[in-house]
Amino acid sequence: MIHWLYEYHLRRTLQVFPRHICLMIADHDLAVSPEKIVDVVSWCRELGIEGVTVHISTSGSASLASFMPAIRKIATSAQLHLHCDSETEISGTGMPVVVAIGKSGREEICACIRALAKEGVAPEDVDEQCIEAHLTFKCEPDLVIKTGGSHLTDFLIWQSVYSELFFSDINWKLFRKTDFLRALRDYQFRMRRFGT
Repeated sequence: MIHWLYEYHLRRTLQVFPRHICLMIADHDLAVSPEKIVDVVSWCRELGIEGVTVHISTSGSASLASFMPAIRKIATSAQLHLHCDSETEISGTGMPVVVAIGKSGREEICACIRALAKEGVAPEDVDEQCIEAHLTFKCEPDLVIKTGGSHLTDFLIWQSVYSELFFSDINWKLFRKTDFLRALRDYQFRMRRFGT
């Protein structure tokens, strides 16, 4: 009962919401609690958040099979863009949810540079707009949430340059809606400077 009241109180204090959220999770954390990803997407939809990106760091594809059914379940309530290895699946409708498994921001930037070179773009013509047009992941998250206290990966290294970062010491399995709302409350009280 007290927990429910606290969640209600947190929700009432929120007035400023991020448009797009990125969550960073390790594959071993997701494997312990794969259904949590569906819960988090549901919380975002309830709050009117426009888009969600989830990065799952992994050292190999051997562990993927156990949590893929839960990831694909996202498509029952949102539009899932699943990026795994060199494949991309799109299914469902509604709020866009990008799930990127094992993707690297450095590799994405290198792919942009290779694409520009193949197109014959002169070095002096390369600018931010050129690079952004060739990025695989177009979102620029307002808030990046990392659970479990471990370090960030290089995912969205270009796109998250002005993102607010929230590190939760709560492990993914124990990450509750109140923890999510605390991250949003923290975001609400930050003064965003966008590099200025």
